[in-house]
Amino acid sequence: MWDKKTLKNIDYYLLVSVFLLVIIGLVMVYSATRNNYDLTGGDPYAIVKKQLVAAAIGVVGMVFIMFSDYRLPDLMYQILYGLNLLLLVMVLSPLGLEVKGAKSWINLGGFSLQPSEFAKLLVILTLAKHLAEKEEIDSFWDLWSPFVHIALPLLLILLQPDLGTTLVFIFFFFVMLFVAGYSRRFLLLIILAGVMSLVLLFASHYFFGTPLPFKEYQIRRMMIFLNPDRDPTGSGWNVRQAIIAVGSGRFFGKGLFQGTQGRLGFLPESHNDFIFAILCEELGFIGGFLTLVLFFILIWRCLVIIQQAKDKNGALVAAGIMAMFLFHILENIGMNIGIMPITGIPLPFISSGGSSMITNLFAIGFLENIWIRRQKLLF
Repeated sequence: MWDKKTLKNIDYYLLVSVFLLVIIGLVMVYSATRNNYDLTGGDPYAIVKKQLVAAAIGVVGMVFIMFSDYRLPDLMYQILYGLNLLLLVMVLSPLGLEVKGAKSWINLGGFSLQPSEFAKLLVILTLAKHLAEKEEIDSFWDLWSPFVHIALPLLLILLQPDLGTTLVFIFFFFVMLFVAGYSRRFLLLIILAGVMSLVLLFASHYFFGTPLPFKEYQIRRMMIFLNPDRDPTGSGWNVRQAIIAVGSGRFFGKGLFQGTQGRLGFLPESHNDFIFAILCEELGFIGGFLTLVLFFILIWRCLVIIQQAKDKNGALVAAGIMAMFLFHILENIGMNIGIMPITGIPLPFISSGGSSMITNLFAIGFLENIWIRRQKLLF
């Protein structure tokens, strides 16, 4: 398992780009939190140490997954699906912690866990197995079982409520259906029907005052996205400050640890949602561009792994992980520069968050696993 042939077949492009992103993330988390005494309690390294521990756990898990076999026994998929639902139900129980309007965390003896982050990867794994076993996918009725498969965890996440994670689920779900061979026409009709339903929902709310199935802060975020100047000192504050931070970095940036938007408290959540703005402020266009290049390498290698996977299950797992990363990257960077609504989605490997870091590194382990086993003669 650990022979030279296996090590030779590791995708080092993917591995190096991810480790560079993790290092950038640790530096930027430290920069964004070192002067925030409400977060650190006086220890400037408090948050970055937690992030480092999560990265270490993620790397250990990634290595274990890399040298295992991604094709799990059928019973294991059922256990993973059930475990996923159990964790999401626990969030809604008294064990769940509510932070900023969303009950998305579980308190485990001083350690907080966000099950919705792990749910992304668990659903990708189990859905890939489900889709790979379907022989006929040539009619609309063949869609019902995948929809049921994703509906249960999706409903539990909506009840938290976590709209950002819900959007991630919907995105990778349709990407995986496309890779599985479902009719493009059916998928396009479903997507258009969903978009039209949302448009009619908001139009009805605007003209007739009908209620919306969203929290008030979620509606404000959407309204601010459509018109950032509507509430510049309230709901629109974060977006405006993020844009100022990105623009003020110019080409070379103000210098590492020299940013003012996060350090002086102008930009809330600078270590989570808006860490890309801090990165651009301190490292400028050059830093932002190099970070995007690393993300481009990540997505490029995902696409290559999808193409080279030796079976349908492997291709679907890689497609789901690629879609998960792509949505996170586009949404997070987009909301930092004002072209996407604020959803609270972290930037992979960069934003602070232990559950997110561990999940993302586990996902890289599965990608490497699929790549290593792309040739049937190797194993």
